[in-house]
Amino acid sequence: MSMLNVSDKSGNQPDTYRVNTAAVMLCVIFILIGVAGIFWLDNQGVDVGWIIAWVTLFTLIGLFFLTSLKIAKQWEKAVVLRLGKFRGLRGPGMFWIVPVVDTTPNWIDHRVMVTPFNAEKTLTKDTVPVDVDAVLFWLVWDAEKAALEVENYRASLSWAAQTALREIIGQMNLADILVGRAKMDADLQRIIDERTTPWGVTVQSVEIRDIVIPQDLEDAMSRQAQAERERQARVILGESEKQIASSFAEAAKAYADNPTALHLRAMNMLFEGLKEKGAMIIVPSSAVETMNLGGLSGMVALAQSMAPKTEE
Repeated sequence: MSMLNVSDKSGNQPDTYRVNTAAVMLCVIFILIGVAGIFWLDNQGVDVGWIIAWVTLFTLIGLFFLTSLKIAKQWEKAVVLRLGKFRGLRGPGMFWIVPVVDTTPNWIDHRVMVTPFNAEKTLTKDTVPVDVDAVLFWLVWDAEKAALEVENYRASLSWAAQTALREIIGQMNLADILVGRAKMDADLQRIIDERTTPWGVTVQSVEIRDIVIPQDLEDAMSRQAQAERERQARVILGESEKQIASSFAEAAKAYADNPTALHLRAMNMLFEGLKEKGAMIIVPSSAVETMNLGGLSGMVALAQSMAPKTEE
């Protein structure tokens, strides 16, 4: 089951749940004046009928303030109905209504609202079940339409957002969803805004928070990515081997035309190898004769034996 945030904590709140502190205080004050007047009138010897009229008058005045004085916050608009018909919008600030005749069934919040919504186990175009969480940023730009055109604009907005999200997921492949969040955000904003504009609600932005795919598919995608990286590594290694072979081919051409250079290169490689202590290199006897390696080896050995004395 998908969870929707449709609470009416700050907007679309019925008047019966609102407590107007100023109206309550005024009501209490006038009732207390009426009660205090009972003792004063009784001391003056006033007739009981006048005392009852006095109490009734101040009690009615207190009830009038309690039922007719309303205060809307800076970000609110109150919807006023007179005998069931739309009378107008009131607020922000203090305003009066006619008791019994007028009612304020809704208080519309004009601030930017945040509504999280999601789509669980929704199939993509390539039949992959995914869970997608998103956040909707919206505001009421026309309080009259929000109150009169839709029963509960908050719940309607949440359901519209969820159905739009499911519709977008069903039209896209999994790969496009994973890499195309910006496009999904833009498409969702456009679709939801088209649906909610007649209700006096506009969508500022939609942001995809998380996309959850099945664990088995996630493991398979991980193995696929690893195999792709190994393939790229082997391709790079093969390209390196081609470059090395090309360099060796060019070097072979140079040595083929210059035997002396090849001879010097071979002597240099042997010399580098013989410099390492304890190194042993086995070469053909023909190479020893042609390159005079016997004298070269003796010189290297003499240099190695003299090196510790020099250091001392």
